[in-house]
Amino acid sequence: MKKQSISRRDFISAAGAVAAFTVVPRSVLGGAGNTAASEKINIAGVGIGGQGGSDLRALESQNIVALCDVDQRHASGTFRRYPNAKKYTDFRVMLDKEGKNIDGVVIATPDHLHAPVSMAAIKRGKHVYCEKPLTHSVYEARKIAEAARKYKVATQMGNQGQASEQTRLMCEYVWDGAIGPVREVHVWTDRPLRGLSDVYWPQGIGRPKDKPPVPDTLDWDLWLGPAAERPYHPAYLPFVWRGWWDFGTGALGDIGCHALDPIFRALKLGAPTSVEAVSTLVNKETFPVASTVHYEFPARGDMPPVKVIWYDGGLRPPRPEELEPGRQVGDNGKLFVGDKGKMLGERIIPESKMKEYKQPEKSIPRSPGHYIEWVEACKGGKPAGSNFDHAGPLAEAVLLGNVALRPELREQMNRTKLLWDPEKFEITNVPEANQFLHHEYRKGWEL
Repeated sequence: MKKQSISRRDFISAAGAVAAFTVVPRSVLGGAGNTAASEKINIAGVGIGGQGGSDLRALESQNIVALCDVDQRHASGTFRRYPNAKKYTDFRVMLDKEGKNIDGVVIATPDHLHAPVSMAAIKRGKHVYCEKPLTHSVYEARKIAEAARKYKVATQMGNQGQASEQTRLMCEYVWDGAIGPVREVHVWTDRPLRGLSDVYWPQGIGRPKDKPPVPDTLDWDLWLGPAAERPYHPAYLPFVWRGWWDFGTGALGDIGCHALDPIFRALKLGAPTSVEAVSTLVNKETFPVASTVHYEFPARGDMPPVKVIWYDGGLRPPRPEELEPGRQVGDNGKLFVGDKGKMLGERIIPESKMKEYKQPEKSIPRSPGHYIEWVEACKGGKPAGSNFDHAGPLAEAVLLGNVALRPELREQMNRTKLLWDPEKFEITNVPEANQFLHHEYRKGWEL
């Protein structure tokens, strides 16, 4: 059977309609991993304390058969919610013991564990739903997408908005020529800020010097996984791992696969030709407080070359002159700049032009739901909207932005942009930047 997977919350992108299926008993198809359309799939969750718990709740129409988390206290609510599911601390042990009973694996660990868990599941022929940004490094994104094709599993990245109506409208308007050929897009987020005096997670800080004891409910060595050893500290978990180079991917990794996804779809983008970045002071421990990342993409068919500029930490592009006085651009948004006008999100500006615009007929199949896409793909239906053939290249582009933010490259980035060759898989003009396409794993954690 062909397999494909599904994604996370509600932010931005596209998917496909679901085909009809022949009802065949699982026993005829050969057991777990070959699921008939009439059956529920058996799902295991890895990293279930936060977003992973939310993902599983969205999939409760199926069978939740196994749960795995290294932090028993943080995951306690999800463990209680599914009392009949088998419980594990090490995902490798779970996959070995429960493999015959598992059809698909939902992964919502910290970013640095996405690829090791995904690869272990894929190599066992399991369908995979993995939270964004899919992987921790550019190299991992390439390898995970290749493995998913090789093992023919159903996949989905957790950028839930890809299934939304807003994403489809954005694409249909751009393809209809609503603002003419698009040559520039600005996209911004307030992350990691939560407001003027608060943050979602800290960035621009150094490593803590104190060494508190490891909680009895946490397996710290398993939490570190492939990352270099360091003493436990609550500055790293839960959730706040996002700001640390060794564990997270910063604001760009957290939000980029959400916010850039509809842009990639509407403009039919592939790999960028170049990337450059500027930021507040950055160190080797955490991401900068705020940054901007500039991508350049080549012409695609009848679409001209386009620049995509990312802003985080509360930075924004200049206010568009077409925007009515008093109207807000918002803390998170995207602005398309075309030859004939501008579009803020999926609305042409000013609003008077939006009201004059004759909207095109709906041409993109509407999604049955982000998670349903993955479930149906697992049963042999169409690939999910953010399957790894789409999510892999998107994650590569997003994570290239983080390469440009590396503190070790700060001086070079003041003088040049990084030129990217996706076929050779290398940055061609700054050879020392290639070391940041991946990172060393601790022994025993290789893909």
